[in-house]
Amino acid sequence: MLMDSREPSRTEGPAGHGADAADAPSVTLSALPIAAALIDAQERYVGANTAFADLLSRSPAQLLGHPCHSLCPTEPTGLAALLRQARTQGGPLCADLPAAEADATTGRLRCRCQPVTDGQLLLLIDPAPPPASAPQAHSILDHIFTFVGVLAPDGTVLEANRASLEAAGITLDDVRGRKFWDCYWWSLDAETARRIRRAVRSAATGATPRFDIEKRMAGTSMVTIDLILSPVHDEAGTVTHLIYSAIDVSDRKAGEAALARSEQRFRQVVESAPDGLAMVDTHGHMVLVNTGMESIFGYTRGEMLGNTIEMLMPQRHRSAHGALFQGYLEEPTARDMAGRRELYARRKDGSEFPVEIGLNPIPTETGTMVLATIQDVTRRKADRQMIERALEEKTVLLHEIHHRVKNNLQVVSSLLNLQARNADPSARQALSESQGRVKAMALIHQLLYERNDFSQVDLGAYLQRLCVLLQESYRDGPARFTLQVNAADEVHLNLQRAVPCGLLVNELVTNAIKHAFPDGRSGHIDVTLVPIDEHQCAITVVDDGIGLPDDVAPGTSRSLGMQLIPLLSDQAGGQWQVFREHGTRFELRVSTTPQEAR
Repeated sequence: MLMDSREPSRTEGPAGHGADAADAPSVTLSALPIAAALIDAQERYVGANTAFADLLSRSPAQLLGHPCHSLCPTEPTGLAALLRQARTQGGPLCADLPAAEADATTGRLRCRCQPVTDGQLLLLIDPAPPPASAPQAHSILDHIFTFVGVLAPDGTVLEANRASLEAAGITLDDVRGRKFWDCYWWSLDAETARRIRRAVRSAATGATPRFDIEKRMAGTSMVTIDLILSPVHDEAGTVTHLIYSAIDVSDRKAGEAALARSEQRFRQVVESAPDGLAMVDTHGHMVLVNTGMESIFGYTRGEMLGNTIEMLMPQRHRSAHGALFQGYLEEPTARDMAGRRELYARRKDGSEFPVEIGLNPIPTETGTMVLATIQDVTRRKADRQMIERALEEKTVLLHEIHHRVKNNLQVVSSLLNLQARNADPSARQALSESQGRVKAMALIHQLLYERNDFSQVDLGAYLQRLCVLLQESYRDGPARFTLQVNAADEVHLNLQRAVPCGLLVNELVTNAIKHAFPDGRSGHIDVTLVPIDEHQCAITVVDDGIGLPDDVAPGTSRSLGMQLIPLLSDQAGGQWQVFREHGTRFELRVSTTPQEAR
């Protein structure tokens, strides 16, 4: 309701009729831009604005107290029926009624009747239509696609454009003359209606309230609108009208909600990260830190935000960091800080600790920022040092083991040599061959001891030294031979396969020396090692002696050497072949793949 805030006064009506102060109009009619009058329960005028009085060629004061059927701008019978129906239904009604005879030139007038208070009715009558060249205000509003309307200062709806009405599925008659907060748009929520009412009151005092609010559309659908109530002042500065305008911001709100959810997920990821995360701007100031940073450094979030990243560094590194940081910003890339070199950070209590830092450039509207991932590696460093110490101890232990095994095998070899001195010739030969086998095994451990590599043996170097030992062992024997080794580099075998390969070469070369060159005959023995591909190598022992007899074959002959050849080949995980043309050629193919080690 538009309540008149002025003190009630006594107004004299025509023919001596007076209206007591209690009967004074409770609605500010002068604010309405159309003809308006207030009618009491006895159907007498208790108020009228100038536009209404002009329809009857009188002043507002001259109408007070007069029955409306005696001074009426429309046909009295139709008006009386409209008033009665409005009282009966208790709601606003609208009808087009013929103009009174005195105003027949105006044709038909649109009359709106609405109950107000104390049995009074508010009667609104549109004035005569303006000339065709002067468009009406509502037709102008209808060409505006946003929601627009005109209100009286007390919140009474005067006009609403087509966009606002059609979106809600209502007509202008459903809202004109009603209070803005009582209209269809806000009818689903009492709190929304109260908020609109407060905004109208604020705008009536000259303020321009603006806020987002839910507005009802057709049915029960809702949209979010950005609503503005703008006061219109006259020349004296009095608020005469309120302009209601709004735009649908549902999409914007949905986008803002999606952005808020995305930011929430980002913050959850950042906060749940076990490492420290710090976002640093182009000036080196921290603009974002997570809980991990508080836990690692002992500072609160407030103490770190806005400060430079240098506060987390040891004092000795701070002066040089600025130039390094700017150099990084010139060519920012995702990388480890300092190339995984040892870095140290400083806690709030002044203690230093080792860290690893990853840098990731983040392009933003204000420039490239850097997201630093900081890990406290104190425990990892301690664990690594413990592992290194344990590995060093095991290395020393293995080094000592191979050294002692080599020494023990040499002792065995010496014992065999001593035993051979007092043995008969056949036993001496067997002991000498056994001594050669022990030397071949001892040589393996000697190489492992010398090279500090206990996982694999350089097969080429091993065969070179093994053949030198064999050459020296049989230098004073009856055979005249030359022993040559052609070994490729970078052929390595593990210990489990290198030992049987060495023993096999020892047996083959020994057999060639003993049997290939009888009766003082001279000849050549060649030992060759070549890689076949990435996974295999070939060991070949060739002599140009008298050749292997037809009744002698590895694995079937009774001699120990011939029986050992297939057994040692199987232990090496290899495949062997024997060729008897132009002497004897024995070939062994061995896998160099570590997974195939036995």
